[in-house]
Amino acid sequence: MTAPTLPPLAPVADPRALVAQTRVDTPLGPVLLAATARGLAGLWFDGQAHHPGPLTVPVAAAHPVLAPALAALEAYWHDGTAAFERLPVDAHGTPFQQRVWQALRGIAAGRTTSYGALAAALGCPAAVRAVAAAVGRNPVAIVVPCHRVVGSDGALRGYAAGLARKRALLALESAAAQRAGAPAAAAAVAASA
Repeated sequence: MTAPTLPPLAPVADPRALVAQTRVDTPLGPVLLAATARGLAGLWFDGQAHHPGPLTVPVAAAHPVLAPALAALEAYWHDGTAAFERLPVDAHGTPFQQRVWQALRGIAAGRTTSYGALAAALGCPAAVRAVAAAVGRNPVAIVVPCHRVVGSDGALRGYAAGLARKRALLALESAAAQRAGAPAAAAAVAASA
């Protein structure tokens, strides 16, 4: 007796599947934003490394994840500050990448850290290259501030969207920090770059 043939199981919906996208022009070029039902999954400058290319999800700037992200970006370009920490982020990556990206969100605007210091803060000081690779794969530019990570000597090192953009983002944040009365040393890297 043979077992009856059963229909294949329907795939389980991926809760991280993209549900909406929008594009916006910024002072540093156009960006693509993408959202899952749980949060912001991507913010990529055109032409940056690891850009996903055209997406097949609806364009919906009014989506409940994308609308606040667009408002925060507008505030950021206006004065170098924004409440990005309030935005839900749902970036897809390995558990190690997730740890690195979460640590990046703890670097305040107007401040920088080195790849080595970030690795040490994560409890893996010998994993500087792995940390740098995870920083470079960050899919949510600006909101997950990978641009705030610099070399141990304070020099700008790599940025998926280009060093000119990294320099511009740090300069914008440095100026905002100085206007807010932060110590000049907090933004020294941006000023010297």
